[in-house]
Amino acid sequence: MSVRCQVTGMRPGYGNQVSHSHHRTRRRWLPNVQRKRYWLPTEGRWIRLRVSTKGMKTIEKRGIEAVVAEMRARGERF
Repeated sequence: MSVRCQVTGMRPGYGNQVSHSHHRTRRRWLPNVQRKRYWLPTEGRWIRLRVSTKGMKTIEKRGIEAVVAEMRARGERF
């Protein structure tokens, strides 16, 4: 499974690692993705999401119900 946040859609970033001698090699920056359970009160069940820490802050701010409704409109499965 790819490293991707289900809430924000954040994926790995790509670029160059530049050494002191300015020698460049390819590298990637992985998002801080965690597996977390959230309680959906309207459905009376737990859901498990792969969310980045930024996604967790989004859920805290907007609420899990609003975020889940937006994810379902996008066609996200969980």
